[in-house]
Amino acid sequence: MKQKQRTLALSLTVAVGTAFAASTAMAQAIDSKRIEANNPNDWLTYHGSYNSYHYSGLTQINAKNVKDLSVAWIHIPGHSTRGLQSMPLVADGVLYYSGSYSRVFAIDGATGQVLWSYFPELDDALVARQTHSPYNRGVALGEGKVFVGTVDGRLIALDMKTGKPVWDTKLIDSQKLTIGFTGAPLYVNGEVVIGSQGGEWPVRGMIYAVDATTGKLRWDFNTIAPTDETKKTWGNDSWRVGGGGGWMPGGYDAETNTIWWGTSNGAPLYDWSGPDWMHNGARPGTNLYISSVLGLDAASGKLKFFHQENPHDVWDFDSAVGEFLMIDRAGQKYVVHPNKGGYIFVYDRSANVKNVWPISHNINYAKIDPKTGELTDRRDMTAGKQAEVLCPHISGGVSWNAGSYDPKTGLYYKIGNEWCMHLEVVKTTPVTTPQVQLNIGANFTIAPPPNGPIYGHLDARDPITGQTKWEVRFPEPPLASVLSTGGDLVFVPDARGTVHAYDATTGKELWNHGDGTGHQGGIISYAAHGKQYVAVVAGFGGMASDDYAPTFGGVFKSMPRDDGALVVYSLSK
Repeated sequence: MKQKQRTLALSLTVAVGTAFAASTAMAQAIDSKRIEANNPNDWLTYHGSYNSYHYSGLTQINAKNVKDLSVAWIHIPGHSTRGLQSMPLVADGVLYYSGSYSRVFAIDGATGQVLWSYFPELDDALVARQTHSPYNRGVALGEGKVFVGTVDGRLIALDMKTGKPVWDTKLIDSQKLTIGFTGAPLYVNGEVVIGSQGGEWPVRGMIYAVDATTGKLRWDFNTIAPTDETKKTWGNDSWRVGGGGGWMPGGYDAETNTIWWGTSNGAPLYDWSGPDWMHNGARPGTNLYISSVLGLDAASGKLKFFHQENPHDVWDFDSAVGEFLMIDRAGQKYVVHPNKGGYIFVYDRSANVKNVWPISHNINYAKIDPKTGELTDRRDMTAGKQAEVLCPHISGGVSWNAGSYDPKTGLYYKIGNEWCMHLEVVKTTPVTTPQVQLNIGANFTIAPPPNGPIYGHLDARDPITGQTKWEVRFPEPPLASVLSTGGDLVFVPDARGTVHAYDATTGKELWNHGDGTGHQGGIISYAAHGKQYVAVVAGFGGMASDDYAPTFGGVFKSMPRDDGALVVYSLSK
């Protein structure tokens, strides 16, 4: 039996090694075809592939030997204000990732040796004025370059081999608007797509496409009232200060050359309109295209279709989460997309609603008709203290980090959060001079759900029907992304700093290891020189995690919020 197991393990190792050798031998510029081909040795784009599965087909690390997983190497990026929140990428055995202040590193994926680093010069005075900075959530790869956005409104291309800048394009007047880029770009067919930061800033959100070779702007899309017709959805000309950024990278449907992108909430974040929101409040109307999913033609940026998941969003339960799972089942082509309200939307490839199901158990801002996607029983608030807690908490029934879909099990592994908030809605006036200022429109504190404590849970669900296969609970909501693999494993980095590996079929915990600080970023798997690795970023601090120390105490009281590390695991035997 032992000999059989050894033979099996060797064959799996050889399989990875052969695939890697083939990948190296055929090393080629990264284009959309290579990203779509999705070689499991690489991790070429934020969501792992254009289908947003966050899944690695590698099998060397599996349910039988994961107990032997140990730290292979660690990289400390330094100066990690608000921790590490990025998703590493890997091409041909080289790992690329970003840290705070848009610093980029290229590292040998097998040894941990730093090949080059790049620290952009930023406008420090501007960075100090920004509320959601200076974290960075990732880079994109394409045509021999690494692309990174900056908090002072630039998109920069670096040479993949040297780290030297190729072009540096200013897209946002950040000195005036006080927003920039924190999300990762998306490379598609010779262009780099990136969305502007924020939602609750009184500006108009933008999505840009830049030529990957020259750095010149190809097209842009205004997420707030881009046409005269959509301006009518904003009473009192409030579209001029409507918010609605697109701060996370979306997905790409190669079959139709369509970019799927989610947009954020409007400004002010909390409107005091009450039930007559079509005519009263700060921004009367449905407010297109806040809290929407957009289908944009990749070549022109023209809008093909959309669905507004929360019309006149007054809760910050927006649609900016960039996860768009492309799933084919029984002859149907679906797109599965979570929003911050704790609902999972199932669309066809033109954003027609096929189903909506809740992953969070505590939702009281609205119900959603699963057949039409229309909101019912809306809770539209007027100014003043709210008598009941609002659920979920502003940090979301799901966070911006990604779940994972395993095509072998057919299950969608996704974190749901159970938390609420005390809320006082406050009337505000947008401030746009001399510089734009954040426009929240409320005071709030975190609170437990009405019938129990705060907690988080990893669910294994059917992505189309929402049927639950198994669930694992955590005492505090995990904030990091989830990874599933061909080795029948699901990895979850939790908020306390422990990485867990679960059996993908049963949910049984098979392994865990402490990284010493909380997780709130990405996790991937890749192969280098025939060996499989799992890489995770650790480092706490940010809009959601800042509440953990006063709310949960314990390990969070002493957990720093200005450092971080990239931790890479491999089998020790």
